[in-house]
Amino acid sequence: MDNIDYVAEYDKLKTKVLKYIIYKKRTEKEVRNKFSSTIDEELLDDIIEELKEIGYINDNNYIVRAVEEFKALKNMSIKEVRYKLLSKGLNNDIIEDYISDNRDELDEYEVKSIINIFNKKSGMMEEEEIKNFLLKKGYSMDNIKEALSEVE
Repeated sequence: MDNIDYVAEYDKLKTKVLKYIIYKKRTEKEVRNKFSSTIDEELLDDIIEELKEIGYINDNNYIVRAVEEFKALKNMSIKEVRYKLLSKGLNNDIIEDYISDNRDELDEYEVKSIINIFNKKSGMMEEEEIKNFLLKKGYSMDNIKEALSEVE
């Protein structure tokens, strides 16, 4: 393949990857999984590197946006947030860094989630059953105690 063909192929494939990312923000791992069988590995590496350099792929930003979305739409424990991010193929170290850097805010979110769940379930379940349910979901005992003290 001569240089002109390579550039044309590269641009065509980069556009395809870009459309995939623009449609919905993706992690580097999601992009690799999607295109690894259809794009040569070296070419895919080059495309991903370029898209990282210009900011279209940024796993740190992805975490921030994903967590904001979870907080707006769901009641989740910090543990559930961690698993959800891991399932997107994000590096455990950057997830742990984000969690430790935002611990207070995430604990506050977890307490609000517990209160929401408690209010939903309190008519159907005893307090002890709700506590056990929350523990199974990964909520911390400290946050459960704090939330229940606010409810009572």
